[in-house]
Amino acid sequence: MAYSTIPKGSLYMDAKLYTGNSSTQNITGLDFQPDWVAIKDRSATNSYMTFDAVRGATELINWNTTNAQSTQTPTLTSFNSDGFSIGNNTALNTNGNNLVAWNWKANGAGSSNTDGSINSTVSVNTTSGFSIVSWTATNANGATIGHGLGTTPAIVITKRLNSTGDWLVGGSAIDTARGGANSLLLLNSNSAMDSNSEVYQTFSSTTFQVGVNAGSFANGATLISYCFAQKQGYSKFQTYVGNGSTDGTFVYTGFKPAFVLQKRTDSSSTGWGIFDSTRSPSNEMKNMLLANSNAVEDTSNAARIDFLSNGFKFRTTDSWFNGSGNPNIYMAFAKNPFVATSGSTAIPVTAR
Repeated sequence: MAYSTIPKGSLYMDAKLYTGNSSTQNITGLDFQPDWVAIKDRSATNSYMTFDAVRGATELINWNTTNAQSTQTPTLTSFNSDGFSIGNNTALNTNGNNLVAWNWKANGAGSSNTDGSINSTVSVNTTSGFSIVSWTATNANGATIGHGLGTTPAIVITKRLNSTGDWLVGGSAIDTARGGANSLLLLNSNSAMDSNSEVYQTFSSTTFQVGVNAGSFANGATLISYCFAQKQGYSKFQTYVGNGSTDGTFVYTGFKPAFVLQKRTDSSSTGWGIFDSTRSPSNEMKNMLLANSNAVEDTSNAARIDFLSNGFKFRTTDSWFNGSGNPNIYMAFAKNPFVATSGSTAIPVTAR
């Protein structure tokens, strides 16, 4: 039996809940210093507030909009050894509001990478298969950008910073889901999966390749890319097909999920559902946020999901998540591997 090389998922990805105080706060309790932080006010229609260590604290972009990056000084003010500090910005610190922050570990501010035809700055954690890549476009067809993972990325999410632009989702998992190259989804949109050779072209163990796009990849455009490689026992980025039953399709991940991001790929009327075991500690889980929307947290019966010891299952016939024959893509990160290792000892993980 193959064991996970990551015995504890929360060493590399974790969610934190906190309550706003309209002042300053230190959000603590993580097992690592975060390098990518995404914050959502669960109580109000505020946009997602996302920051990373490569762009630097206070440099804001929003998952759910096409807005350019802006410097917002009262937002996330520092990345700390076990969390982060925030100021009094209302979108992430309104007094009494309930908020969630999802956190990923890379490797600090990053360093130069010359693997591609365009030099990049890369902060990478090869153990967990995550890198943050800063680069400047030349709008040259077939330009390549080094990502530092050492293996082909399953997911690459790119956002233009110095002007408006979509959140471009590609990668080998997206190509596999559509059954062809140049496949594309938009994190900030309900749009169905499409083919667009102007955006992503090919992916390798060292680089990803882009096309000519006068918007996102205009000459001189500054961009940030978040790259993910699948790691056994910790992360999985694949597809499933719904069965239209309240006993939904079982999706095997090989670990107990801590976080699942899901999108139906053949529909332009379904968004990106976010589920995690921090906001919903027991099954059935109904607390859903939408990555492409500023909506408050939905706790209705429309979205019902079980996180199991080795995968997940939707408990709804809703076509957003489990329509009969409907294809879906997901990103999942582990709470714990199905079987972890401690030294030479295998530790089984029980279901909730």
